[in-house]
Amino acid sequence: MPEGHTIHRLAADHRERFGGRSARVTSPQGKFTDSAALLDGTVLDTTEAHGKHLFLGFAGIGWVHIHLGLFGKVNFGDAPAPPPTDTVRLRLANPESYVDLRGPTTCALITDAEKRAIHDRLGPDPLRAGDDPDKAWRRISKSRTTIAALLMDQKVIAGVGNVYRAEVLFRHGIDPYRAGKDLTRREWDAIWTDLVGLMREGVRLNRIDTVRPEHTPEAMGRPPRVDDHGGEVYVYRRTHQPCLLCGDEIRTADLAARNLFWCPGCQTR
Repeated sequence: MPEGHTIHRLAADHRERFGGRSARVTSPQGKFTDSAALLDGTVLDTTEAHGKHLFLGFAGIGWVHIHLGLFGKVNFGDAPAPPPTDTVRLRLANPESYVDLRGPTTCALITDAEKRAIHDRLGPDPLRAGDDPDKAWRRISKSRTTIAALLMDQKVIAGVGNVYRAEVLFRHGIDPYRAGKDLTRREWDAIWTDLVGLMREGVRLNRIDTVRPEHTPEAMGRPPRVDDHGGEVYVYRRTHQPCLLCGDEIRTADLAARNLFWCPGCQTR
């Protein structure tokens, strides 16, 4: 499932290609046909992301709410657009560009009130200006749940997925099995600040890189990581490999139906 930086990048890409202009809106698959007919020819006013939710705002009509889930894909291209396949849930097109949405968990036309309800149930997003980390801290500081599970709970903090969860805990030396209530406020503030910086870089580069400059392949004289997720990381999907810092073997375990990755040598706090 895409992490929050990907959704913010998609919001920016939609805005750049379609913002402020009328768009041809269709649903070749047929599951969004009625809503597409309402939107066809209207102007894409604004785009927004909150966690893993993407919102496309059309003047005077409403918002297209998109959640990609595990299987959703978004593909941009330059005009002329090729004939769409019957798997395309939503296509936007103008004289210069097109974008196809396939396989999302959610693609629905919603009202302002319905959009607000989605925001209200989500935690603060490190990539949303003005979102308050105190809202997350109030829940974390009272919880007996592990910090690893809390970071993945979108009601606590929105946009963090498995990669950022594993990597930010490693970067701060925090045992993923520590209860939220045992985290200090200083540790939480450092985690939040780090997530803001890492995820902003994720939006800019369109990939996740979490290693510090002194731990890059060039600095350490090691081969670059080879993985279909791309990016240089400390622990994510490095099970049984040696830690880049201490040499201990990276471990993995199942936690809340997701794979957890950590270094037992470095993450002792």
